[in-house]
Amino acid sequence: MKPDRTPNSRQPVRVRLLGGFQRFARTVVHKSGHPMAFAVAIAAIVIWLLAGPVFRFGNTWLLVIDTFSNIITFLMIFLIRNAQNRESEAVQLKLDELIRATKTARNTLLDIEELSTEELDRIKARFERLARNAREESGASGSDPMGREMKPDTAPVS
Repeated sequence: MKPDRTPNSRQPVRVRLLGGFQRFARTVVHKSGHPMAFAVAIAAIVIWLLAGPVFRFGNTWLLVIDTFSNIITFLMIFLIRNAQNRESEAVQLKLDELIRATKTARNTLLDIEELSTEELDRIKARFERLARNAREESGASGSDPMGREMKPDTAPVS
């Protein structure tokens, strides 16, 4: 008889570890942005300052806060970067879905973040030309620079 395997146990260890790390990173980044985390950091600094006279403001006293802050900073860099990468990828996927769902949009831009710098520069130059031409046309036709039609009796809405 085969052991009963839950769907979670079928996942490779690497996938489970990665998922666990991402949950941990998301939680730490979210909690570290909370005002209570700031209060805890301030409290730690106050305790460290109050301990100064006990250690006669010596090297050990300085080394404690220096080591503690360096370790926290070093680890937070990776956690924050992980959260930024995930957020950036999610935003990119949402934009890709909007491009795909818009009938007049160019689906060739769906994976634009994968293009080389030279290809991105060419596309950017093309869009800059289109924007410049649209501004010139709107200036000649009496509409405002934002591309909204202006009626004689109304002011543009900002």
